[in-house]
Amino acid sequence: MPGHFFDSSALVKLYHFEIGTPIVDQIVNVPGNAIRISRLIRAELTSAFAIKVRTHSINREDADLFHQFRKDLATGKLEVFSVAESEFAMAESRVERYAFELRLRALDALQLAVALELRNQELVDHFVAADRTLCEVAGL
Repeated sequence: MPGHFFDSSALVKLYHFEIGTPIVDQIVNVPGNAIRISRLIRAELTSAFAIKVRTHSINREDADLFHQFRKDLATGKLEVFSVAESEFAMAESRVERYAFELRLRALDALQLAVALELRNQELVDHFVAADRTLCEVAGL
């Protein structure tokens, strides 16, 4: 079963239509695809929806799409993995190495660290993100 790790920049597209949503929908809806996320996504998605409300991209009622996210967690559609001390250390290393030139953010580095650890455990085959910098660092 192919494992796909989604960071928040990609997963938000599952709950709010925007550029990239059809690709995310296609990946998520393929039978047998395992969709894996880090525990960080709960806070990051809440923040992403709040930003969309504040910038008037969506209204507060649309932000209730977050309830669908919680349902997907409860039903196992999304498999959540915690962030361990080793991932924090890996993220710190990546930030020290790439943040000055590529503007790698700390939470993005943590997301990548979780994805890399899951890849090492042979649980992730694909890293799905919509953040250009994060994708660039992931490819290094």
